[in-house]
Amino acid sequence: MDIEIKKAEFVKGVVGDDYSLKDNLPHVSFFGRSNAGKSSVINSLVNKKNLVKTSKTPGKTREANFFRINNAFYFADFPGYGYAKRSIKERNKMIKRIFWYIKNSEVKPRAVFLIIDAKVGLTALDYEMIEALRENNHKIIIVANKIDKLKKNDLEKQIESIKNDVPDIPVLAYSAKTKQGKENLLKKIVHACQ
Repeated sequence: MDIEIKKAEFVKGVVGDDYSLKDNLPHVSFFGRSNAGKSSVINSLVNKKNLVKTSKTPGKTREANFFRINNAFYFADFPGYGYAKRSIKERNKMIKRIFWYIKNSEVKPRAVFLIIDAKVGLTALDYEMIEALRENNHKIIIVANKIDKLKKNDLEKQIESIKNDVPDIPVLAYSAKTKQGKENLLKKIVHACQ
């Protein structure tokens, strides 16, 4: 399977619980706390500035969006969780939807890429998400984004610290801005979809 992404197109947005895609191509999912740069990571992977809408207001995405990649697999981009300015009722609805997908959806992703802010590290909400993913036997890969904002020494310490917190989960250092770590991340995605 080709590692370079040559084609990326929006296929459908899901607000309810129908995650089925008629062609049965494999898919990988992207989860992350609001403001971790999830949309930017996906855009950097597909070399498009606005395939996934990014916003100055975190937590703007309200549906799960499916993108067909190279006509070979899908990216499933889920709303960011944990943004405080949203009403608690709406926030809980988002989290419930993600948890429903993790636990009950017949469509299982080949891997879940959990996007975190490298500088912030893992938060309580990320641990909650990891726990739910583990309980439901999902393959998890953590993508520590925004590494361009850390000095080399601090970055090494921070990545080491994240790895120590979750020794059973691969942690990839990444920068959506500079695309550092892109080839490595694409390899993991392609490998998961084979």
